[in-house]
Amino acid sequence: MAARTPRPPRRRRPPDPRRTALQQQLRQQTRRALIGDGPAVGVDIGGTKVLAGVVDGDGRVVARVRRDTPTRSPQAVEDTIAEVVEELAARHEIVSVGIGAAGFVDAERSTVLFAPHLAWRHEPLREAVERRVRARLGRRVGRRTVVENDANAAAWAEYRFGAGRGESRLLCVTMGTGIGGGIVTSGRVQRGRYGIAGEFGHMVVVPGGHRCECGNRGCWEQYASGNALVREARELARAGSPVAHHLLELAGGDPEAITGPLVTRAAREGDAAAVELFEEVGRWLGIGIANLAAALDPGTVVVGGGVSDADELLLAPAREAYRRTLTGRGFRPELTIARAALGPSAGLVGAADLSRGWG
Repeated sequence: MAARTPRPPRRRRPPDPRRTALQQQLRQQTRRALIGDGPAVGVDIGGTKVLAGVVDGDGRVVARVRRDTPTRSPQAVEDTIAEVVEELAARHEIVSVGIGAAGFVDAERSTVLFAPHLAWRHEPLREAVERRVRARLGRRVGRRTVVENDANAAAWAEYRFGAGRGESRLLCVTMGTGIGGGIVTSGRVQRGRYGIAGEFGHMVVVPGGHRCECGNRGCWEQYASGNALVREARELARAGSPVAHHLLELAGGDPEAITGPLVTRAAREGDAAAVELFEEVGRWLGIGIANLAAALDPGTVVVGGGVSDADELLLAPAREAYRRTLTGRGFRPELTIARAALGPSAGLVGAADLSRGWG
């Protein structure tokens, strides 16, 4: 009998992107229906504070608690998160919990892979917090807990309830200790293949420049952030420049006592050195936004974080630098650069809403 000719292996068809997107949408709708739009806890973890609140379905914060970030220890921060969740759950019937963390969060939205400003390396944050909450209350809180990048959470909050409402392609740039970023396209947070999209602050804009906490040199956040603003102000004061006299006066004569809010106050009072510092940070902000526009072509960029409290002192020079730097300027539409509307609540509002199954 002649040997049978083996069949060639069956070629698998590549997945249909439209079908995959529809499946994701159906799963999202099912999850939202199961969880509902009841009160959710949002937690925003920063380098200096843990801010948490109960958020209703319309994005309103109906209860709020705050704790100082205890140390850089992951376990101590997780204990603090469990403590604030327990406190809020004791007074409200919670449907879900969202945790916004300043770091790289995996695609499963459960583990913090890397946090430049906290000592988290492959930290299973969702599991750790759920375990601690059960130990405290004897039960879990809500039907679902998710971990989200804090800038993604802020971007989602501005898209749903703030300055980005109605925008189909939105970027959010949060300027605090560093720079965070979030992308929302057609009602979905764009997290990337591995969950790490939107880390705009670590784009290298000055090769060999200032050392960044991420390990690289010349990252964008080293030139357009609260840290950058304070570093330059303190350098000016230490140099004994007469233009820094008012800043030093406000700081009690100690350059190390100069803070971001102090520089903002001086600029609002018309201090020329403080205004110039904001112009420089704003220039770097505008250059970075022009680069983002070349890559992603959004309709609106919302600027949030503590540095955005300076409003037009920051945004006016940013818009000017953006227009000067934009590729194809004069031959393409310009995006809108707007200040975030939700202030320091954006991170916790977005984390809470995303935990319900949105985004």
